[in-house]
Amino acid sequence: MSFVQIRDLSKKFGETAVFADIAMTIEQGEVCVLVGPSGCGKTTLLRVMAGLAQPDTGSIRIAGRDVLGLAPHQRGIAMVFQNYALFPNMTVAQNISFALEQQGKRGADLAQRVAAMIDLMELGPRANARPAALSGGQKQRVALARALALEPQLLLLDEPLSALDAQIRKRLQVEFKRLQARIGFTAVFVTHDQEEALILGDRIAVMQSGRILQSGAPHEVYGAPASRAVAGFIGNINILEPQTVRHVFGQVSQDAWALHPETISLSPTPDAAKITAPGESTDRRLLGSTVRYSVLVQGVSLSVDVLSRPSLPPLAMGTRVFVEVNPADVRLLTD
Repeated sequence: MSFVQIRDLSKKFGETAVFADIAMTIEQGEVCVLVGPSGCGKTTLLRVMAGLAQPDTGSIRIAGRDVLGLAPHQRGIAMVFQNYALFPNMTVAQNISFALEQQGKRGADLAQRVAAMIDLMELGPRANARPAALSGGQKQRVALARALALEPQLLLLDEPLSALDAQIRKRLQVEFKRLQARIGFTAVFVTHDQEEALILGDRIAVMQSGRILQSGAPHEVYGAPASRAVAGFIGNINILEPQTVRHVFGQVSQDAWALHPETISLSPTPDAAKITAPGESTDRRLLGSTVRYSVLVQGVSLSVDVLSRPSLPPLAMGTRVFVEVNPADVRLLTD
């Protein structure tokens, strides 16, 4: 039996359906990332799991226990919010200890637990500081420490890194993975950032318009999208309709093709073992470790990612090249 089981969950606000027929399982020690565009129902689903909103239909079981009839504090759940929700008049240590005190922790037991969380989050030098004196990254670590101090069965995180700048966000993503590997907590992490979902998730559930379109391991969802909508949301991808496939590559297909930019290569001469077509480079963007080229092929622009190497000069605009695709890298979209 899966650690978290969600069945036929639906929620409306008035006549407006927020989500419908949600079915999902999460294994113990797994981080499940809910990803999708704004307004697709991710946060409301999280709030229903936490007991902050009630569903219209369905069931939620955690560790074999039906939790829908339980108050939030009885569910064994802790939640980390996007806006941190720290008490401004309390120090770091006091913010972490607050929920523990509500659970009846006192004395040495309380002090040891708070000290362990401060050490785990490397907040020692800031233990006596108040939130106004903390950076965004430090505030988020305090919020995470406060939640983990409760030793919850399930940790819920609602876009906890979205307010941070890019460098701090990337660093906290690494810290989150380190903590999860060390502690082994079970979590549901909500984000609209596809890259963050791929980095953090053991399982990804892609939501759109209140429904889960696909759920699976990151490499499965990214490498084998189940639908056009999933392919268009997870990763940067080239989607070619059947008639475009025939026009660009001369291949007959009943289905659309999904081609990730990194699966397309560029060559001055065609390779007979691959599907090829002549094209012309029209744009390039440096993305750090890769260079993304736009290549015009039979009037169709394709995105192609090439490793960035100091020893390899970038292609000049207008360079004639052959785009090449390994047949094994073609993903077919049937809807």
